[in-house]
Amino acid sequence: MFDLSLFGRMSPDVLAATSGTPASPSAVLPSALPSGRHSLGLSEQRDAVLYVPPDLPADTAVPLLVMFHGAGGFPEKVLPFIEPHAQRHRFLVLAPHSTFATWDIVIGGNGPDLARLQQALREVAGRYRIDTGRVAFAGFSDGASYALSIGVTNGDIASHVIAFSGGFMSIFVQEGQPRIFIAHGQRDEQLPIATSGRQNAGKLTAAGYDVQYVEFDGLHIIDPGVVARAIDFFLA
Repeated sequence: MFDLSLFGRMSPDVLAATSGTPASPSAVLPSALPSGRHSLGLSEQRDAVLYVPPDLPADTAVPLLVMFHGAGGFPEKVLPFIEPHAQRHRFLVLAPHSTFATWDIVIGGNGPDLARLQQALREVAGRYRIDTGRVAFAGFSDGASYALSIGVTNGDIASHVIAFSGGFMSIFVQEGQPRIFIAHGQRDEQLPIATSGRQNAGKLTAAGYDVQYVEFDGLHIIDPGVVARAIDFFLA
């Protein structure tokens, strides 16, 4: 039997410790963390970061957005784009750190990053009740390529996929039917829009996915206005 992790598949029960139904107000998880950024302790270096917004409700399941950084980046570089929205709408943000300079799928195939992502998701699921109908895999640049690849492959886990200026998709197995948001700068100087954003959106639309595609007048950047639209898409 093939090891499906080689194709990017995660264990379907990776969020099994959570419940998609509201908990009683008195059932506060003792392992919940205070508001702010927290390293998860999964590795001594290049650790994943969990952002917990203030006043996160303890009496209901909460959305989770997983944000993958770009090549050469790190969690703290992308978190500022998402944290204000997490504060306003009260959802968790998990920002993994790639094992190497970029995500394993870009270098040569699924490997340690997928394993560490599963560890991080289990850690979060052990501390919070996650609304499994609102779990987004999002990313910028190489992180967007990773989000698209892993999100479509694990659409039974990710309800939404958000790609900010992604380059490509590496998909061998499709599972579930996540809703997909793709945004790309018309003047992207690193990943030309014609062979990345437009092509990815076209392929996924043709495959039957619900795709919202946004082009903006900009370079290879995370555009704050586009992020706001993506968050609305995620939480609608």
